Amino acid sequence: MRLAEIIALRPVPAAGLLATLTRRCPLSCAHCSTSSGPRGEDTPGDALRRFVGGFAPADRPEVLMLTGGEPMLRPRLVADLAALASAAGTRTTVLSGMFFAGDGRVPARIMDALRHVDHFSASMDVFHEREVPRSAVFRAMHRIMDRGIDVSFHVTGTAADDAYLADVTTSIRSTFRDQAAVLVNHIRPVGRAAAWATARTVTLPGAGEEGGVQPPPTPCAMAAWPTVAFDGTVAACCNQRVVDARPVPRHLRLGHIAEDDWAAIHRRCRQSPVLRTIRTAGVGSCADCRALADRPADLATAERAGARPAAAAVDMLGARLQHEAGAAALLRRYGSERYAPLVLLGGGGGGAGNSDGAGGAAGPGGHGGSGGADGSGDSDSISDSGGADDFGDSGRSDRPGSPGRASGPGNASGPGGASDPGGAVGSSSHRSSRRSTVSSSSSAPGSSGSSGSSRQEASA
Repeated sequence: MRLAEIIALRPVPAAGLLATLTRRCPLSCAHCSTSSGPRGEDTPGDALRRFVGGFAPADRPEVLMLTGGEPMLRPRLVADLAALASAAGTRTTVLSGMFFAGDGRVPARIMDALRHVDHFSASMDVFHEREVPRSAVFRAMHRIMDRGIDVSFHVTGTAADDAYLADVTTSIRSTFRDQAAVLVNHIRPVGRAAAWATARTVTLPGAGEEGGVQPPPTPCAMAAWPTVAFDGTVAACCNQRVVDARPVPRHLRLGHIAEDDWAAIHRRCRQSPVLRTIRTAGVGSCADCRALADRPADLATAERAGARPAAAAVDMLGARLQHEAGAAALLRRYGSERYAPLVLLGGGGGGAGNSDGAGGAAGPGGHGGSGGADGSGDSDSISDSGGADDFGDSGRSDRPGSPGRASGPGNASGPGGASDPGGAVGSSSHRSSRRSTVSSSSSAPGSSGSSGSSRQEASA
């Protein structure tokens, strides 16, 4: 399965399911949006198996995306979930920080688990490279490709003009001969990056003038795929502040894997009037969206708009048009616009109407605990005490040649839609800022983990 196919499905309600397997990660990247580390919670494995086992050929997501934390700390669970999903016709993709690849090899337990997945993506940025060398990651990815598994890279940089992005994308394209797609995002001040990263700001026309232009709400494609959090709660989007919030804002809570099956989550995702309004009209910024639960009048407005007779048809039409526009078009909105065409590398246009090309030069164009419900040393985990692969240090491969960890940003390379069923929602007092601040938490339009973003957030 090509990365472009996955990303093109991102705006389609319930076409995918994002599942956090753990908040643990052996790495300690300074930009991690989930603030993952050696200790943290594991999502209950048996509950995940029951939930994914409830997929049916006639009612299933197209894509199951496994993330974390570091999902490959639980290789048996990855294999089990991928096999269960495949039985219903769902394809599985995994996003990993490559902790296991310090010497360029892929441990047997991990390679055995990957036999069951349809796509494997590696997170790569200046922070990951301080802990796992680029050359080692490339060797490991070649070994995975040699097993017939499609691979891609999720790359994060400080901004579009970050010299690191130009260097690493050129290196990937050359090494993999354009057979590995690349999704590029920018670091956002979320998770550990909140202590040092700066949000990008854009001053809108009329700023500072009497009656100046207000930041317009825009349809949100990220409210389409349910996201399973570390404790089994299912949220309506992958925004990290939503995923981590307890309680999750009620209009963004779809249920819990221990109490609900996929059919119920699917139905709520597609039929929620508020989510329809968010997907087709928008409600302002991500902060505005989260705050709807505390603004009953605005929430009621969104409910009424999404309950109109034509709202469901508009929602589906908008999803279809975005899907047909393809992966590169989506990433121009939610990823790094300059590098958006790189998602098309390796084939697979990711949308019936996609005419973008990825040819030419490669220039302009997260990952989390011990002691979860399965137990800190359960047999599906690579645990602190090591295992068949003898990792140690919560799964990290501490072999000679592995670079040390970085606790801060350090020396980063380089400088520095759909129709509206009911109008904008939200009182002007909550959307009076003249500046739009990009500040989000999801690592990509189809993933979560590192601090690269796929959401836009306006300052309140």
